[in-house]
Amino acid sequence: MAQQQRPMYQKVVEGLRRQVESGELLPGSQLPSDYDLGERYECSPSTVREAIKRLVNQGLLETRQGQGTFVTREIEPFVTDLSLDLEAGIAAGGEEGRTYPTMVAEQHRKGSVTSPQVAVLPCPADIAKLLKIDPSAQVIRRNQERYIDGTLWSLQSSYYPFEWANSKGAIRLLMAEDIREGTITYLAEALGFTQAGYQDWVTARPSDDNEQQLFGLPRDAAMFVIYRTAFTEDGTATRVTVTVFPADRNQFLYSYGAVPKGARDRGLGGSDQ
Repeated sequence: MAQQQRPMYQKVVEGLRRQVESGELLPGSQLPSDYDLGERYECSPSTVREAIKRLVNQGLLETRQGQGTFVTREIEPFVTDLSLDLEAGIAAGGEEGRTYPTMVAEQHRKGSVTSPQVAVLPCPADIAKLLKIDPSAQVIRRNQERYIDGTLWSLQSSYYPFEWANSKGAIRLLMAEDIREGTITYLAEALGFTQAGYQDWVTARPSDDNEQQLFGLPRDAAMFVIYRTAFTEDGTATRVTVTVFPADRNQFLYSYGAVPKGARDRGLGGSDQ
């Protein structure tokens, strides 16, 4: 019986796999166009697309909206600790109490944050519900990009009622510069708002076109979104901070009670050392 001929796309699959495994195609590098690959492998662009589809399903390649096809990068995840620091009464991770670069340095990596981009705008509906204000009310939004080891790792936007700056004097919220002591300390000094607690609402959704471009993500990559609402002792919501994390590079840890320090530091993604 005659041997069954292999599908043409398999030749492309094997050729591209060899290039990746040999290092000829490095992680993060972009593949030539479907047309150019078709000429190289003497096949149609549709055959190339079928091969790429199979390699994407195997995790070797990824396609990015409007950009092309790339060799999948190996990304070491960063673990954000959402646990409560019982002594400080705040979360050990996130923007609370410590600067982002300091938190990242504790995992022996380098963190950086862009200067805030500040805007005054009508309050988005989801933020209005959490701040318990009218959606037509004005809010101050402070946006920052957060990096680890030179790679964009998360986007953070904090929303404050405009009246905190307009009529109550917290004017530094309107300045496009870091509040070095942190907004918790600043609001306490400027307005007498002592943060008594916060609530984290964690959700997930597919990435949008802008996030795919910014983070270099494949289509429909998953995103974690954490809404953190801060409260004073009388229940006043002072701000909502929304942080968007690509799922390919972020993990979260939450500990409660008597958890050994090594286990808390390590989580699932860290080192035993």
